[in-house]
Amino acid sequence: MTAQLMAVIAPIVLSAAVGYGWARSRLDYPADFVRRVVMWVGTPCLVISTISRADVPPVTLLLSGAASLTVVTVTLVAFALLLTAAGMSRRVYLPPMIFPNTGNMGVPLCLFAFGEEGLALGLAFFVAMTFAHFTLGLVITAGIREYRQVLRSPIVWSALIAVTLLMTGTSLPLWLDNTMTLLGGLTIPLMLLTLGVSLASIRVQTIGRAFVLSALRLVGGLLAGVLVAWLFSLEGVARGVVILQAAMPAAVFNYMFALQQNRSPHDVAGVVVVSTLLSFLMLPPLLIWLLAG
Repeated sequence: MTAQLMAVIAPIVLSAAVGYGWARSRLDYPADFVRRVVMWVGTPCLVISTISRADVPPVTLLLSGAASLTVVTVTLVAFALLLTAAGMSRRVYLPPMIFPNTGNMGVPLCLFAFGEEGLALGLAFFVAMTFAHFTLGLVITAGIREYRQVLRSPIVWSALIAVTLLMTGTSLPLWLDNTMTLLGGLTIPLMLLTLGVSLASIRVQTIGRAFVLSALRLVGGLLAGVLVAWLFSLEGVARGVVILQAAMPAAVFNYMFALQQNRSPHDVAGVVVVSTLLSFLMLPPLLIWLLAG
């Protein structure tokens, strides 16, 4: 079990550490360019190449996406009530509490923990979470509706294409499938490097509050994942993916949105960084439990 656990966690930690060390060494890292490559090329290709040929019933993929949106709903209600009772700003703190890092961290973990099936289900969860983040997340943070931005997202369209191919039993031409696989292979390494670079560039100022909120984010996400997996009667890999993705730390995009809208970005940064660090302590027992089940 120790060897299996290390095989899951070590690639995540070491790859992110390379990105962190790169940034701390003050070497140039074109983060915006990499982000665009991942969002506009790598991830869409990974989604299509993985989901379209996944040995997973289409209904299971749809259930994973629906479970993702249900996790958002459950954590939204719970944390909105909690923040209101504590007299804390929902516009500042609610997004990092309800939108976990299902991309940079969650997708690689699903792959290493559960294989190709886990990757397909993890991507379905991630796509649905991305849709919610770029709609509901922006509404909460900025009080605006940016639904057109979601409709322009190649990730959403690639998911629709992949599910259509899977449900109709249509295969891509070999030359196109190989191209998608090659370009999709860029995604996970670049995600992990960028995660490390992002953590190196974010400064934490309010440690005490960040620690409490981060612990609540991780525990609350875990409980929401367990609840939603039970509600959807999920078992095996599907159950493990939902729980694992729901328990991820706060997404880096929460900091980006807070910075863009000037919603106390330093406070949000604290939750992002501290929850990520705490998650590495929570992952070993969580993975032991999920893999044993």
